[in-house]
Amino acid sequence: MDQITFSEAEYQTKKRKTRREIFLERMDKLIPWKQLEKKVARYYPKGQTGRPPYPLPTMLRVHCMQLF
Repeated sequence: MDQITFSEAEYQTKKRKTRREIFLERMDKLIPWKQLEKKVARYYPKGQTGRPPYPLPTMLRVHCMQLF
């Protein structure tokens, strides 16, 4: 049996979306993530040596958020 946390309980009763949620939803609608990932994937490090890279989808989203 999983108990919900205080933040989850508070979030469930929330009626209004935050500006962050609205922004992220709009960004997901506007940008074709799968196509962009295909284009960038061949240039993104594979992580064969050294420290493993962050996942490509995460890095693309962070980069786009910084640009916007």
